[in-house]
Amino acid sequence: MKTRILFLVAFLATNFAWAQVEFGPDVLGYSFESSTIVQANDYEGKVTCTLVHYKEQTRNYAAVLYIHGFNDYFFQQEMADQYHVHGISFFALDLRKYGRSWLPNQKLNNVRDLAEYDADIDTALKIMKQLGHTRILLAGHSTGGLIVSLYAAKNKGKENFDAVFCNSPFYDFNVPFLLKKIGVPFISGLGKNHPNKLNPNTINSLYDQSLLKSHYGEWEYDTTWKPIPAAPVNYGWIRAIHKGHKQVKKGLDIGKPILIMRSDKSIYEKKWSDKLFTGDAVLGVKDIQKGYEKMKAVKIELVEPNGIHDLILSKPEVRKKVYEDLFIWTEKYF
Repeated sequence: MKTRILFLVAFLATNFAWAQVEFGPDVLGYSFESSTIVQANDYEGKVTCTLVHYKEQTRNYAAVLYIHGFNDYFFQQEMADQYHVHGISFFALDLRKYGRSWLPNQKLNNVRDLAEYDADIDTALKIMKQLGHTRILLAGHSTGGLIVSLYAAKNKGKENFDAVFCNSPFYDFNVPFLLKKIGVPFISGLGKNHPNKLNPNTINSLYDQSLLKSHYGEWEYDTTWKPIPAAPVNYGWIRAIHKGHKQVKKGLDIGKPILIMRSDKSIYEKKWSDKLFTGDAVLGVKDIQKGYEKMKAVKIELVEPNGIHDLILSKPEVRKKVYEDLFIWTEKYF
């Protein structure tokens, strides 16, 4: 009896904390608000995640929770506008150790197991439900797409969401054959006991240059949170991603409708070229297709000609088509 009472007290206290979440000013200005959520400490100490909300005049029952990619955070205001125009309330989650949630005691982007993000997503979804959103679309880009795919499969039958959308999900490393088959598994093995050892290889920054307004792109964002080039990853990060990829290759069983969107081609430029505006310069589109084909779900794959890695940051005519296709799908499946 005593155990039951303690459990009830803990349950009520936790849900009361979610109900009492307060949103304050956000770095994106008047149209947005955000709330920092303290999570349990981990191997680096204090941990937080940040829920961002697009403020609106009317509250829609349908809502989206957007999860960003690697070396990323939520800054895509146009995307929030598009969801709002189509009657879907917009929320974004800056995961622990990314963007608004990055703390001085942490290595940027650090993770040892992708399941570490489950607590962040769980909390965000419960807050959204308590705010009155009865239908939720779980969306992720790149590494965020991998994370939400794994999360959806893990929660089959007990979902707190109603559909999934993946924008260029990170379903495999886009590296040469021998490195993929031998090098990555070897480093992943070392990552078990040496998670903090840094991988010496630098990440190609041409894609980021194609985005940033001060280089060749049309977007502005905080390069402290999304640096050029990206901060080096450690062996623990490689192990976490590799373990996630192995689950994808087995075939994820997802209980809700899922949309996978990707570019029609990958780009492998070694120096700046306008070709970087016409394809995915980060991932192999065939790897995304293979992950999709292995998946067990009510699934649809849409290929966007000339789309870049983050499809909604593509050239205006391309992203217009991306949004059209996305919201045709939400009308039918969400």
